[in-house]
Amino acid sequence: MNRRKMMPKPMLLALVWILGAATWGENATAQDQPAAQDRPPNVVLILADDLGVFDLGCYGRSDHKTPNLDRLASEGIKHTSAYCGLPICSASRASLLTSKYPARFHLTSYLPGRADAPSQRLLQPQIEPALIPSASTLAEALKQSGYATGIFGKWHLGGGDSAATAQGFDVSIEPPGNGDPLTTGGKNENLITDKAIEFIQANRDKPFFCYVPHHSPHIMLNEQPSKIERNAQAWNPLYAAVIESLDDSIGKLLTAIEQSGQASNTIVIFSSDNGGLHVPEGHPTPATYNGPHRAGKGYLYEGGLRIPLIVRWPGKITQGRTIDAPVSLLDILPTVLDAARIEAGKSVGPVDGQSQFAAWTQNKTPAEDRVFFWHLPHYTNQGSKPSGAVRRGNWKWVEDYEMQTGELFDLSSDPSEQNNLAKTQTEIALQMHQLLVGWKSSIAAQECVPNPRIQPELHAELYLEQNASLIDGRTQTAKQIAESWAPWRSGMNKAIEKQQTKLKKTPSGITLLARDSLPHGKRIRFEPETYKNVVGYWTEVDDWVEWSMQIPKEGTYRVELHCGCGSGNGGSMVDVQIDSPKADSTETLTQTLEWKVRDTGHFQNIVIEPLGVLKLQAGAGKLRVKPKTKAAAAVADIREIHLIPVNE
Repeated sequence: MNRRKMMPKPMLLALVWILGAATWGENATAQDQPAAQDRPPNVVLILADDLGVFDLGCYGRSDHKTPNLDRLASEGIKHTSAYCGLPICSASRASLLTSKYPARFHLTSYLPGRADAPSQRLLQPQIEPALIPSASTLAEALKQSGYATGIFGKWHLGGGDSAATAQGFDVSIEPPGNGDPLTTGGKNENLITDKAIEFIQANRDKPFFCYVPHHSPHIMLNEQPSKIERNAQAWNPLYAAVIESLDDSIGKLLTAIEQSGQASNTIVIFSSDNGGLHVPEGHPTPATYNGPHRAGKGYLYEGGLRIPLIVRWPGKITQGRTIDAPVSLLDILPTVLDAARIEAGKSVGPVDGQSQFAAWTQNKTPAEDRVFFWHLPHYTNQGSKPSGAVRRGNWKWVEDYEMQTGELFDLSSDPSEQNNLAKTQTEIALQMHQLLVGWKSSIAAQECVPNPRIQPELHAELYLEQNASLIDGRTQTAKQIAESWAPWRSGMNKAIEKQQTKLKKTPSGITLLARDSLPHGKRIRFEPETYKNVVGYWTEVDDWVEWSMQIPKEGTYRVELHCGCGSGNGGSMVDVQIDSPKADSTETLTQTLEWKVRDTGHFQNIVIEPLGVLKLQAGAGKLRVKPKTKAAAAVADIREIHLIPVNE
């Protein structure tokens, strides 16, 4: 268990399962009946890497062979408007496993991210070096409720306190991204599948969560020559061969589930972390195209955000059903917890996703007017610029943070996002922009700042004179795109040569945890529940809290609070006082940062709040948090505080 989280309390669900067994077992086969009656459903979550929404036969792709995933869709539900949390690896995976927008965690790119460069007009915010250890994951919630948990494949969310085994997984097997096409698979898809099957077979006597995040079809691509030749007529034969092998491995996993006698009590979910790679990268030719949607991985257009999402649960959901209403990967966690009869609020706390349990099991339609947000304050290797986006109903707003302009699209009539209506639908455009601004404020989203080292000619060459979001594989062959975009690809790669990515934290930083605090006053206390793990119950303005700390070395430190505040309670004014040794003296220097508490919508809706920077001397110190005013019922909840060295 992660050392920054409280040890979970065992949660016994036998009673609710006995009460629910008669209903849930109605459709089970004789072979599966005992499993269906005695325990909650198993969950197998399969995640492809950079697989586009139209890369499967069941989504309309005719030059890719995907019979096993096509069968899975025919036996379950196919979502046609599923979205990822962000169109880039680590950020999307974090949102999948936590049901939180990645901007809350300041993990808004892949790890370690694209470096700042003179070709880029803005400087990107520094991201966390991993999923923050205090984040609550689906694996943790299921493990606390008696599930065996295992990951087999690509984690890509950090090590140490952020490793998979510290985030709720009993077993973590993470093969590299390249294997032997003849044995383990070109992307190790066969090895990953074999290990997942071993885990399933070893856990017949208890519910299990088997997370299978493949490396496929992420570049670099590697496949048997004979299989490439068999796909010679495909738009990209190498990519099509890799997709075929991925589908074969998934078919093997599905067969193993069926042969184990647990199929009717196993929810199988298949998806991708983001859209397909539509630009040349790694290989001369682009991997795929996402038409009719615009762009692909790394972009906030539909080609980057839309993903396949297929769900099978025999006897519980209608076979062959298609759901067109928009949903999100963030919905997986609350939906699975509903299926397992685990209360999300008491296990992981508030989430940004919405449960689709009723949509899956009762044939209800998800809300058509739901609002979705994306914040990508980064340049990507695929050529996109820092941007944000909102979808509400059929309206989609994409905002360019460089130019401070936006595009408005009506997805019902323009799924390719070619007709910008911002100048004719000005009121709607303003509303969508304000929605984005308000949401970013509520989650303390990081923003970009101007780049003083920008080279305007280089910026224009890579970002203005050409627009990689408009590459369309439906009208060009992969070879044509490779030839015409080769100079751009070379320039994008050269722009970041000798540039270094800067992540937020270093080992010499200071972390102050809620459980190590010393509360003072009438009601303030440490609240140890797993879904809380905060200093809270802060209803008295005279209550305060302090920490003792050791400042490792002299330097400038950035102070950040991981905190939350319930709806309508924002606005309290608080002093954060830091005592440190005074230079060349035995006296103590006290410095104060002022904190105006942000309304985050819920006290456990934790955001990362930057307070400012201070110069500190090495030695023993203290940090105190003292309210000056209390705006409403309570001041705030604090989970942890970080003092991060600047320019280290």
